Amino acid sequence: MRIVYLGMGWLGVILGAIGALLPVIPTVPFLIVAVWAFSRSSPELRDRILNHPTLGPPIRAWRDDGTIKRRVKYFATAAMIMGLGWSIFLDLPLYVIIPQGLICTAIALFIVTRPEPAAKP
Repeated sequence: MRIVYLGMGWLGVILGAIGALLPVIPTVPFLIVAVWAFSRSSPELRDRILNHPTLGPPIRAWRDDGTIKRRVKYFATAAMIMGLGWSIFLDLPLYVIIPQGLICTAIALFIVTRPEPAAKP
């Protein structure tokens, strides 16, 4: 099973890297999956992600308290709206746009209802 978790971790890292380049694909959720998989296969790789200066803090915040920063909530919601807008602009069929809109709405509602990290004194 270790090799399966290792493969899942690397897949999460690859998809997260693609998400860093494309605004409509999320980065952090894939890295959260990678951290979960690496915690079962490679603690060293898990720690590399968790200790990354840019990517580590939001992943640790989610892992520790299930919190998402307000700025990240705005960005994620805006990216989903842009992706849906792009689909409409490309005149994709309604059987693509409607499910995409429903899925993005559900995800956006989940994201915006998550707590925000407590302010540091």
